[in-house]
Amino acid sequence: MSLPSDAFQHVASRPHEPLRTFHPRRAALGRDREDALARLFPRWGFSVHDEAAPFPRTDDGHLDAGTLFGRHAPLVLEIGPGMGDTTVAMAAADPGRDYLAVEVHLPGLAQLLLLVERAGLSNVRVAHGDALELVRHALAPDALDAVHAFFPDPWPKARHHKRRLVQPEHVALLRSRLRPGGTLHVATDWEPYAHQMAQVLADDPGLVSEGLGGRPAHRPVTKFESRALAEGRRSYDVVARRRA
Repeated sequence: MSLPSDAFQHVASRPHEPLRTFHPRRAALGRDREDALARLFPRWGFSVHDEAAPFPRTDDGHLDAGTLFGRHAPLVLEIGPGMGDTTVAMAAADPGRDYLAVEVHLPGLAQLLLLVERAGLSNVRVAHGDALELVRHALAPDALDAVHAFFPDPWPKARHHKRRLVQPEHVALLRSRLRPGGTLHVATDWEPYAHQMAQVLADDPGLVSEGLGGRPAHRPVTKFESRALAEGRRSYDVVARRRA
């Protein structure tokens, strides 16, 4: 199956829509990643926005994860998996759960597809587009066992803080899609953002937060994190559970 030439275009924001938490950018893919998109995306991927590459839906219009993965299992949403190393490592170590990785940048999406193929995993699927849009419009309440957002853009300038992923309205949205007892796990190497993350999760009345801490053993060190550590920046993790 070939993909239309515009299959990975981002839809422009319309007036009064929520601000995006990412900035679309273009980068060269290279032959291997171009090939991965052409071969593997139709098999394991879908578009959040483009009906030319749709996802399976239930009768009420929500994402049909059972059809997407070919089984019924707890579902983990990975927001911004980067180049995919961490997603693949966690999914390989956790075969009883399914991982849906949503990425806006094509090099990372293509590399993740390659890694999934090389690892022979059956519990990873990918989506191209805005994860929050997918959550708002396609995920049913209580659909998720966990949400992971590792090292989202810190938007360090004060005038850009409103674009951060971890802020009250986004956290409330993500929490509403978690099952009772499900986890929201975020991480950053930007200390001011870490403290904001911890405060936002602690303030959400539907979550019980473990507070600001270090990397838990089950989360692998990402390539991005390794660079940050080499530059003298430590990482911070916050894990919270949805109240029963």
